[in-house]
Amino acid sequence: MPRLTVESDGVTIDILEGETILEGLYRNGFAYRIGCRRGGCAICKVDLVDGEVTYNRTVADTVLSDEERAAGTCLSCRAVPVTDVKIALREENLRRVSSLMAFAMKAAPRATSAQSQ
Repeated sequence: MPRLTVESDGVTIDILEGETILEGLYRNGFAYRIGCRRGGCAICKVDLVDGEVTYNRTVADTVLSDEERAAGTCLSCRAVPVTDVKIALREENLRRVSSLMAFAMKAAPRATSAQSQ
């Protein structure tokens, strides 16, 4: 089970198999500024400081370019940690959210692959 560390906040959590960075943070009651949660708006970009992620679904080059990927940028709503990872948020910090909000994120229906392409 990979571990995720948010560099500026010193928060470390476990990420479940197949879970995205964003899903793991919300499941553990943490949030930050996000947008569509489907990989289309790029608001949830974070910097990958250490570790490796993969994408289970296609991410458009217009949202995350090859240059950004090479520089360590990832979309937290789509990035699934392969190893322990450390990220840096951009110009913000994590905030603690209620367990109800974390539950709502978990219960929210996910887009099907047909909807997200």
